[in-house]
Amino acid sequence: MTVDEASRTAALTSAQDHALELFEEVVSRGWVRPGRGERELSDQIRELANELFGVRRFWHKRIVRSGVNTLQPYRENPPDRVLSADDIVFFDFGPIFDQFEADVGRTYVLGDDPVKHRVAADLPRLWEQGRRHFVDHPDITGEELFAHVLGLIADAGWGHGASHAGHLVGEFPHERIIGDEVDCYITTGSHAPMRRLDPTGRPCHWILEIHLVDRDRGFGGFFEQLLDL
Repeated sequence: MTVDEASRTAALTSAQDHALELFEEVVSRGWVRPGRGERELSDQIRELANELFGVRRFWHKRIVRSGVNTLQPYRENPPDRVLSADDIVFFDFGPIFDQFEADVGRTYVLGDDPVKHRVAADLPRLWEQGRRHFVDHPDITGEELFAHVLGLIADAGWGHGASHAGHLVGEFPHERIIGDEVDCYITTGSHAPMRRLDPTGRPCHWILEIHLVDRDRGFGGFFEQLLDL
């Protein structure tokens, strides 16, 4: 069944809202605490997603990373780690709600480390600056937005932990990224205008993600959500 664009955008934003509700519930239950294993916490969130929303599928692997593991990009699979006091942890989950993909990342700090708290505070601020640049430049390409985001991150004194700053998102599995099709990403070499139609004639929708890293101190943080809706 073909979904009209208004219903499609409403479904994508609703999926994101549900994913954020899931994370808020995790925090309110006190699950992000020292002594929890990353894999244990990921599995518990999976079960909570099923309990709250009937979610049984995720469009990409579930990620819970803490401490030094927060330096690792998406494609890596670092060994399971136990959260410690004064730690930093991020979630990157892609639950599927009624065939529509959510892709949301958030970072949490355990303890009082001021640098970790600065990472957590800078993530949404830099994300919003990237979004504003996208809004102000209607013809922007993925490569141009990536370069701008890297500049924002460098000016804030951080490194970036990934080879891109986001990707397409949509109905599962309609927007599943195949191989290394560069125009599906916000990255170097992505020369097509981001505001374009997909092969089915519908507007492309994007996720913007920021992965800050401090390699000297051995940790980072992550934030992502819908860019254009």
